[in-house]
Amino acid sequence: MTTAAAELGRRFLDLHRGDKTLLLPNAWDVPSARIFEEAGFAAIGTTSAGIANSLGYSDGQKISAAEMLEVIRRIAKAVRIPVTADMESGYASTPGDLAETTRQVLAAGAVGMNLEDTSSETSGERAAGEASSGLVDLNLQNDKIRAVLEAANRAGVPFVLNARTDIFLHAIGAPETRLARAIERLNAYRKAGAQCLFAPGVTDSETIAQLVRGVGGPLNILATAGTPPLPELAKLGVARVSLGSGPMRATLGLLIRIARELREQGSFSLMTEGAMPYADANRLVGH
Repeated sequence: MTTAAAELGRRFLDLHRGDKTLLLPNAWDVPSARIFEEAGFAAIGTTSAGIANSLGYSDGQKISAAEMLEVIRRIAKAVRIPVTADMESGYASTPGDLAETTRQVLAAGAVGMNLEDTSSETSGERAAGEASSGLVDLNLQNDKIRAVLEAANRAGVPFVLNARTDIFLHAIGAPETRLARAIERLNAYRKAGAQCLFAPGVTDSETIAQLVRGVGGPLNILATAGTPPLPELAKLGVARVSLGSGPMRATLGLLIRIARELREQGSFSLMTEGAMPYADANRLVGH
């Protein structure tokens, strides 16, 4: 890998080591990535749901890995800040396959990756005790994490693996068991080498605080409706806050309002007020 890629990787890794909470917006195409870059964000992530939806797929690895990687490549090429890729479950059922996914993510220009611990795969991924929950067997998930980091090390690029558990997001297990199970899995992922630990689906301050105290590494929270504001999350000790598909869905919400105004009123105010000028849109993607 190039010296430039290694430098981006070091910059992104350092953003997880300071006292300041990293606010990580998620882009779904080149214009959204460039807008976040010009707004002054230090790094951006991609959103698997946003990219999939924009290409006509529902979320959940319905889009092919090749299509996902092509958008990631375009985004990484368009910006000068670190990019981390949301690759869902890695498009891989084995550690060896996941190592290949990692090499492809690096080749696309990203210096980090999200890895979920649920999967749509049905063969070979789940132990009998986890089959009903949808969680990948813990030992297998740890092997996958080690495969990702080994592939990155061989490429010579500092790489941030954001290991995610979906226990809260998918309401897996009895409510009273979720916190302990999430902490157990996230700490196992940290021990396997993951640099950041992701628990989407949590919005209340007390549970977030318990997660921060319970996990042995930087904690990533997903900002959704009801999530505490960034200053409060910082006080709780959250290391990283992602936006997921929220900005993309907010953009679609604006488009819905524009469509209704056009159909019902025949006016153009929502389409014209605050719109980026034509010349600026071309400049944004042509720099």
